[in-house]
Amino acid sequence: MFLAATTAPAPPSPHTGGLLALIPGTAGLLTVAALGIALLLVLIIKVRLQPFVALLTVSLAVGLAAGLSVTELFGTVQKSDAVSLIESGMGGILGHVAIIIGLGTMLGAILEVSGGAEVLSARLLGLFGARREPLAMGLTGLIFGIPVFFDVGIFVLAPLVYAAAKRSGKSILLFCMPLLAGLSMTHAFLPPHPGPVAAAGLFKVDLGWIILMGLVCGLPAVLAAWGYAAWIGKRLFVPVPQDMVEAAEEAKAAVTAEKAATGVRPHETPVSLAAVLTLIGTPLLLILLATFSSIALTPSTGRSVIEFFGHPFVALTIALLMSYYLLGIRRGWSRTSLERVSTASLKPVGNIILVVGAGGVFGAVLKGSGVATALSDTFHDIGLPVLVLAYLLSLILRVAQGSATVAIVTTAGIVVPLVEGQGLSQPHLALIIMAISAGSIFASHVNDGGFWMVSKYFGITERDTLKSWTVLESVLSVAGFAVAAVVGVFV
Repeated sequence: MFLAATTAPAPPSPHTGGLLALIPGTAGLLTVAALGIALLLVLIIKVRLQPFVALLTVSLAVGLAAGLSVTELFGTVQKSDAVSLIESGMGGILGHVAIIIGLGTMLGAILEVSGGAEVLSARLLGLFGARREPLAMGLTGLIFGIPVFFDVGIFVLAPLVYAAAKRSGKSILLFCMPLLAGLSMTHAFLPPHPGPVAAAGLFKVDLGWIILMGLVCGLPAVLAAWGYAAWIGKRLFVPVPQDMVEAAEEAKAAVTAEKAATGVRPHETPVSLAAVLTLIGTPLLLILLATFSSIALTPSTGRSVIEFFGHPFVALTIALLMSYYLLGIRRGWSRTSLERVSTASLKPVGNIILVVGAGGVFGAVLKGSGVATALSDTFHDIGLPVLVLAYLLSLILRVAQGSATVAIVTTAGIVVPLVEGQGLSQPHLALIIMAISAGSIFASHVNDGGFWMVSKYFGITERDTLKSWTVLESVLSVAGFAVAAVVGVFV
């Protein structure tokens, strides 16, 4: 795994326009890459341009500066069947990602509205007892964080943290930090979250390997983060924010009213823990079985059946339909309420999908312009391991602009061309994605929306948020990368 990119020397670039007319050869292409990344950061940080627009703008600027023609970027009207770099970059990644994100989002919404989080948390609290409530909160975040987005997880689970902290009289950090570590790990390392799914699409890695390596790297990382959470929670007292407790109660009443308006019974029978775990675990298990059947089984009808049901599209569709029945219809939901909950959940997804697509465009332009080849040759000459490069690039982009998803898709667009043609196995590529994912969560600070969400939801001052949440994210990042590096030696 610790081999630098080993590609043959690149032929001279056919593009001679743009900056290459002034700075020819590899130096010009490297200059284009550096200026492109700098421009991306300026547009997002200073200009406050929406990341989708910023990525698309930078992709066009890099392409033109590297000498690509308008025809290469956009195609031509006369040749309607010709696919441009922008179309291939956008379509190539979204054809894989959009369906998975959409299905996963709807599954998470049904689990959320049905009260699955409360059932999971209550059972874990009962299992571990009052003394181990922080661990129960951490496991709740870890399990419930698989199908739901990070911000949704905070919104749904924060009231449970308030209640636990109020009962104990201890710092709220003891309860919210383990929960946040679980939510953050699943957001960065596991499907169906957009970052790892997008990277898998760009690297053309089976999601089964992403799940496996995500668990291998993420679980030790989250244990390290829980250790830090226990340490800081005993040394930094933060009281339960009473205003947020009152707001949570009002929000709960509003949700109850919304359920009644959409046909969902407000006092319906609680879901069973078995149903929640089944719905979360079924797609993961099916995808893993399909991945390993291609290794362990010879081509046969049985293997084809396993691979069909284990395809991410099919596996998530099965889990979603099961949720409709187990959490909805069987408990008295109307078909109209199921449709409304599913449709409403997709509204926030548009921005994520467009950002992921723009990341695909950026990668296609880097490859088509020759910039990626120049980068590959340069890093080969330096001898920098690809795994380390992937982590550092993602870390720098994360710290600079704040968004984990933007850091992942941008880094993947840069790194994918560096590993093409090396014959790396699927596990190797999955570990590179884990390094990118680990880098994307390092040092959450004031330019990250998650920083302010944690601070405001749990009543933590900015200074104490830096001491607790920012360091927690850094521990999670470094530990996840360290495990990926160690595993990479043996895989």
